[in-house]
Amino acid sequence: MEIHRSGSRPSQTGSAEYFTGRVRIDPLMGPPDPARVTGAHVTFEPGARTAWHTHPLGQTLIVTVGLGWAQREGGPIEEIRPGDVVWFPPGEKHWHGATAATGMSHIAIQEKQDGSAVTWLDPVTDAEYGGR
Repeated sequence: MEIHRSGSRPSQTGSAEYFTGRVRIDPLMGPPDPARVTGAHVTFEPGARTAWHTHPLGQTLIVTVGLGWAQREGGPIEEIRPGDVVWFPPGEKHWHGATAATGMSHIAIQEKQDGSAVTWLDPVTDAEYGGR
C-alpha cells in the first residue's frame, strides 16, 4: 500500500506545447507498471484549454469546479459543469477547457497503452474555441 498525502506531489504548469492559456496540473495517480491508470486534477483559467488530442484507451473527465467546454472532432462545443462526467472513447480526437469567462477544474483519468496515455495534436485555434 502507498499513501500519497494531499499536497505531497508538486503542481506542474501546463506546457504551452499542449495547452493554451494558464493551466495547473496536480498529479493524483500514476502507479508503476503493470498498472496503467493515470490521473490528475487539472485547473484551467478562463480561456485556457488543451490542444486537440486522443487517448489510446479513452479518457474520463469529472468536472469539479466552474464552467467548461469540451468538443469532439466534428461535434458541437458542449458545456460541462461540476458533477458532469465526460467519456471520450479510445482514439476520439477532442479538446476541453474553461469557458472564455469562467475557470474550470476537472479530474482527468486515462490509461497508458505501450507506455503512452495521450497523443497530442494541433492547438485549438481561437476561431475553433470561439466558434460557439
